[in-house]
Amino acid sequence: MQSPSRGRRLDAVSGPFTPRTPRIVAARRLQRRRDRETTGRFLAEGPQAVREALGRAGTVVELFGTPAALDRYADLAALAARADIPVSEVTEEALAALAETVAPQGLVAVCRHLDVPLAQALARGPRLVAVLAEIRDPGNAGTVLRTADAAGAGAVVFAGDAVDPYNGKCVRASAGSLFHVDVVRSPDPLEAVGALRAAGLSVFATTGYGESDLDDLADGGRLATPTAWLFGSEAHGLPEELTEAADARVRVPLHGRAESLNLAAAAAVCLYASARALRRPSSGGAAHRAGESST
Repeated sequence: MQSPSRGRRLDAVSGPFTPRTPRIVAARRLQRRRDRETTGRFLAEGPQAVREALGRAGTVVELFGTPAALDRYADLAALAARADIPVSEVTEEALAALAETVAPQGLVAVCRHLDVPLAQALARGPRLVAVLAEIRDPGNAGTVLRTADAAGAGAVVFAGDAVDPYNGKCVRASAGSLFHVDVVRSPDPLEAVGALRAAGLSVFATTGYGESDLDDLADGGRLATPTAWLFGSEAHGLPEELTEAADARVRVPLHGRAESLNLAAAAAVCLYASARALRRPSSGGAAHRAGESST
């Protein structure tokens, strides 16, 4: 191993750990939802996720890395050490046991759950919220979370029997955005819709059979107010009771011959339509960023 002269403290590094080291065995269990729920912890894999996790104080519990990765990303190892976060060297085999990708990049962090109660998230006054209702595909959920973050959403609500936001694939698909927005888990989607409306947000349900056209909503100025978008699974869409509870049922116009858009694409179109409307001077966009009050 090379010298930690680029910022890594000798006394902050332990290891090297193997797949049989108890701390590696314990961390590997976090690949299972049951153990994530029991411990309130999850794994963040790769330098991008680790960097974003370290940027949110109190999130990272321990950082594991191969000698090569800890040298290559010495700034991250040093950042962890300065925050008194244990930095542990691991063998390639141990890292492979922790990682869920085919070609891991040498770093895995153990992180604390980031859950924020819905009431607390709404108290921050977000102007854009995404609700993932019953979405069970982790890749789709993580991609929508990333898109919501990029569009300026202040909160993402995982409602009902939705995927675990700390599922490894969901964390990777979010590309670090998991650490940027308020992550809310709400077991009752209808209750969440009621809370959103009570907080002054218009609630729009996305459906291919909606009576409202997204372009018409945007042209009519209805997106220039705080908005929550409801997204359902690609396979089943939104439950009927949720579409009925929304202020409007919205379809994304299809100008070509495509039968439909996938979930991630439809979410991007809707969220960015809101982001654009919220940033127009007439909607206060010059003074407010959608969701800025949550940052």
